[in-house]
Parts: sequence; C-alpha cells; structure tokens
Amino acid sequence: MEELLARIAECVEVGKISKATPYPPTMKGMDGAEELTLQALDAGIAPSDILTRGLIAGMEKIGVKFKNNQVFVPQVLMSAKAMSIAMKHLKQFFNDGSVQRRGQFIIGTVEGDLHDIGKNLVAMMVEGNGYEVIDLGVDVKTEQFIDAVKAHPGAYVGMSALLTTTMVNMEQINAALKQEFPHIVTFIGGAPVTQEFAQKIGADYYTDGPQELVEILNRISA
Repeated sequence: MEELLARIAECVEVGKISKATPYPPTMKGMDGAEELTLQALDAGIAPSDILTRGLIAGMEKIGVKFKNNQVFVPQVLMSAKAMSIAMKHLKQFFNDGSVQRRGQFIIGTVEGDLHDIGKNLVAMMVEGNGYEVIDLGVDVKTEQFIDAVKAHPGAYVGMSALLTTTMVNMEQINAALKQEFPHIVTFIGGAPVTQEFAQKIGADYYTDGPQELVEILNRISA
C-alpha cells in the first residue's frame, strides 16, 4: 500500500500521466498516475488515502520545487495534468461523499483583464491540493464574483490581474464582496500587485505564487 501511494506521488511530481505518455523519458513505458490510481482502487486502498497520500503529496512536492525555482511552468503543468487524469477516477467518491474536499476556491481574472496563465496555474495547484475550484474565467465582473459566492457559501475567493490598469478593479470587487459577505476571505495576486496594495484595498491575503497561496489555504482551512 505504502509503495503504491509513493509511486502515485512520484508520478504526479514528475508529470508521468499514463503508460502511453512518453514524458518523462526516464519513465517511458512505465505505469503512470492513471494506471496506479486504478490499481490502488482495485487493491482496496481508501480513495481518501489515494488523494491525500498519493496525489496531493505529489503536488505538494512539485509546488515546493516551483516556489524554489527548481522547476518551471511546463513541469508544473505536466504534474497538474497527471493529477487531473487520476482525479477523474476519484470523482465518484467526491460525489457520494466518501472523500471530502478541503474547501472551495473561487477564482477569476478581474474585469477588463483577459490574461489567464497565472490564474490557470493557481487554479491547477489549488485543485491539485484537494480543493474544489470554481474558475470564473477572465474579465470577471463584480456581480459574477458575488453570484459565485452565493452559489458556494463559505468559499474562498481569489482575484488575479496582470495589468496596472485592471488591478484597480480589485478594490471595487473586494469592497463589494466584503459588504455582501462580511466574513469572506479574499486573495489577490498578479504581476503588478503588492502586499501594500492588498492592505490598501482590504484584501485578506496577497501571494506572489501558487504554492504560497496553497500553504495559506491549508493553514486557514485546517
């Protein structure tokens, strides 16, 4: 059991999706996250253990490496793909309640901004660490954020912007969210965003990378 979970974690960490995928070259022809997840289920390993001790463990490792500049975006995307493929086989267990998510995270690029690479990377890392992600896409208006929180009470909210001309919209969105939902926890990030800006507009957290955001989520949702 321990060996199988460790192999799943390794496949996620290095981005080994399935036996058919050639990446990474050192694992060509070997079982990937998909096959090993199915083997773990067939062996009677609890889906919650597969998630936390296999898939999430692998994503945590790649997240730390990314934070320390030991790997780059393409490697993280491969890890996220391996995680996503394996997660398809666990979906039924989320639906029947036998596996619990750590929480819900609403994310979107704010109104006027069409950039999504950073947002997508954060969404992948957050989902890979056991949260349900509600991705609102780009050019997201205040009302869309509010409607999403109404549909997912208790969710955390993340706002992204890449342009100085659009990051100012975070202030309006954050203020509206705080007025409508006084206890909501908000995150902001993006190239022009700073800790000082977060404090100025009343956002709860600023992060400059997905792993830092995940670490904060894990701490406050524990």
